[in-house]
Amino acid sequence: MNRNKKILYFDLDGVLADYDKFADLFTEEEKRRPGFFFELTLMEGAEECFNTLYDLFDVYFLSTAPWTNVHAWSEKRMWVEKYFGEKAFKRLILTHHKNLLKGDFLVDDRTVNGVDKFEGEHIHFGTDKFPTLKDVTEYLRTKI
Repeated sequence: MNRNKKILYFDLDGVLADYDKFADLFTEEEKRRPGFFFELTLMEGAEECFNTLYDLFDVYFLSTAPWTNVHAWSEKRMWVEKYFGEKAFKRLILTHHKNLLKGDFLVDDRTVNGVDKFEGEHIHFGTDKFPTLKDVTEYLRTKI
């Protein structure tokens, strides 16, 4: 933790991980199979966005793992390591109550699981204001 930098959380599914690309291809039962979350690919611009903002903020991954998919918990941990390497080390937080965390910014594509009650600023990814991760990066560069 770097107390000199503002805290930034990134949701995974639908923000850094391209969940929607695969979600419609699988039934709810199939989404609970081992490997589903680990096989998700990066969203367009995710690596560049993360790496740029990692240098400017104290960055964490903040995600919710489906309670009905016990594999998701470990697969999300392996996924962040796969794509973000050492920068991901001990930076993954899994919770169904995102509002309980203290921080300055949360990039999330939804308003559930406590996002709507997050005390910092919710950057609502995928909306007209933030349609791409490049837009998120540009906006957050002004918030240092």
